[in-house]
Amino acid sequence: MSAAQAQDFAALRARMVAEVEAMYAETRFETGVAAMSPAVRAAIAKVERHRLVPPEQVALAYRNHPLPIGSGQTISQPYIVAISTDLIAPVAGHTVLEVGTGSGYQAAVLAEIVGRVYTIEIVEALGKRAAARLAELGYRNVEVRIGDGYAGWPEKAPFDGIVVTAAAPRVPPALLEQLRPGGRMVIPLGAEGAIQYLVVITRRADGGYDERRVLPVRFVPLVPGR
Repeated sequence: MSAAQAQDFAALRARMVAEVEAMYAETRFETGVAAMSPAVRAAIAKVERHRLVPPEQVALAYRNHPLPIGSGQTISQPYIVAISTDLIAPVAGHTVLEVGTGSGYQAAVLAEIVGRVYTIEIVEALGKRAAARLAELGYRNVEVRIGDGYAGWPEKAPFDGIVVTAAAPRVPPALLEQLRPGGRMVIPLGAEGAIQYLVVITRRADGGYDERRVLPVRFVPLVPGR
């Protein structure tokens, strides 16, 4: 890639960041998050989304909307990636689980902030492609597993945060069990074709859970393994 192309992508990325920031302001009463945190803003501004989409989508990579990535799956809208990240309140020492690797974009954003990211993808072709791209981009703190996201990743638990990038009809019990006390999970809940909501779940110190509905969303379904 030439220096001129890199500058063009950087300019497009900066415009995307501004659009995402504007959406934070518009949704602040629903989300409870008035503005992008500095850490999330820096991550969104840095991650090269054009390198995490199929070649035919590169020209659209910095539009603030989802894009198809093959196998009936999508890369999430940058705003949704940003707000989902902010809602788990990540910090440098955290270990985070992502369910639904897709293109690897959400994992890359998380990897810019936290200490370790474990991400699960049930579609083997997508998972292998994302793992290769993340490695090419230098994300050594991300580990990709091909498997059933409903089961989580018990041997790496507990997690300080969990981000689920596909909609489930209910919260998978295994994911609740793998959330550290004080940890947060962001998950879209609702059946395919029905109204879905982005929900934040916080595990209390006494082992119970608090749940807060945040935004109406539309995600592809979380596919269970066989």
